[in-house]
This record gives sequence, C-alpha cells and structure tokens, in this order.
Amino acid sequence: MKHKELLAEAMSLPVEERAILVDSILRSLNPPEEDIDSQWVVATERRLEEMHIGRVEAIPGDDVFARICKRFAKWPP
Repeated sequence: MKHKELLAEAMSLPVEERAILVDSILRSLNPPEEDIDSQWVVATERRLEEMHIGRVEAIPGDDVFARICKRFAKWPP
C-alpha cells in the first residue's frame, strides 16, 4: 500500500482511532522509557499540587505560545 493510500485510510478513521494510531506510530519511533515516564508523573503531580496550594500560578496556553513566537521571531539572536 502506498503512503497516500495509507494516509487516506487513516484519515477516514474516527478521531479517537486516529489518535491511537498516531500514538502507536510515535511510540515506534521513540519507545517510552518507564524511568523517564515515572519521573514525569512525579514532576507533574508536584506541579499540580503547587498550583492547588497557590505556590505557582498557571499561565494560559495562548500567552505561553505568544511568548514563544515572539522570542523565536528574533531567532537567531
């Protein structure tokens, strides 16, 4: 099967199945490492707790991406 045919077939799947397919393909390129994944879980839980107790404040995603775009619009420095 050619890649265009495969892509067309994949695009015809429901969004949930496409997400599973994409995740599977990405995992085949970069297999998860349990140690790193568990470290991410610990870090995420810690950050969430910090937000709940008010130690840190969340920044809206749109603001984050705007800052990134502004910073890299000047790239290279």
